[in-house]
Amino acid sequence: MEGIGREFLERTQYRHLPPSDQQRGIPQPPLDVRLGEGATIDLPDAAAIDPPMTLREAIETRRSLREYADPPLAPGELAYLLWATQGVSRILPDRATFRTVPSAGARHPFETVLLANRVSDLAPGVYQYLALHHRLMRLDLPADAAERMAEACLGQTMVRQSAATFAWVADRRRMTWRYGERGIRYLFLDAGHVCQNLCLAAESIGAGACAIGAFDDEKLCRLLGLDGAERFVVYLASIGKR
Repeated sequence: MEGIGREFLERTQYRHLPPSDQQRGIPQPPLDVRLGEGATIDLPDAAAIDPPMTLREAIETRRSLREYADPPLAPGELAYLLWATQGVSRILPDRATFRTVPSAGARHPFETVLLANRVSDLAPGVYQYLALHHRLMRLDLPADAAERMAEACLGQTMVRQSAATFAWVADRRRMTWRYGERGIRYLFLDAGHVCQNLCLAAESIGAGACAIGAFDDEKLCRLLGLDGAERFVVYLASIGKR
């Protein structure tokens, strides 16, 4: 095998890695980061949702869903999905968080950006999930953000037709501080854990999700105000009712 992929695998082997920032005694980055400034909104307690579907049933019935019914997500359902994908169960101040998904070294390098198209009692727009506080923060994006996000996802129409679309933004240094460039591998592994939780949680509330890996990185980063190097989108998923 030749090419960029082979070079990446070779150069991120342990034998090629210099000491990490952690090993060099450099202070670790913050446990979270705000991607903008805006009004924050309380979310319902995710514990209020107790889906009747068993985990086995969710695994057996899960299929990618690209077409969605009109009914919106309820606020409690949205809170449940956010909790299932990045919910914080414990905080070690200035050290680590423990969440509903596994992460290499408990680094949890993602911020969740949410395109809300049809969520009851929530104005359409783009929000950041403030996981440490279980709140949403409205981001100041153009009114046509849904159209532009769909375009950045290579025209995949389920983005603008979804009840909501999740975008997971990697804060690179939160991971590479401990693991160096090998941490880039872990970003993508962690994204898989997060998205699978979303797919199963969606199934359990009568909804469905479609994971999205095909997107124009530059367009999406430009829309969300990301630099594309230290912070960038790793993965997306659209969701809506069946």
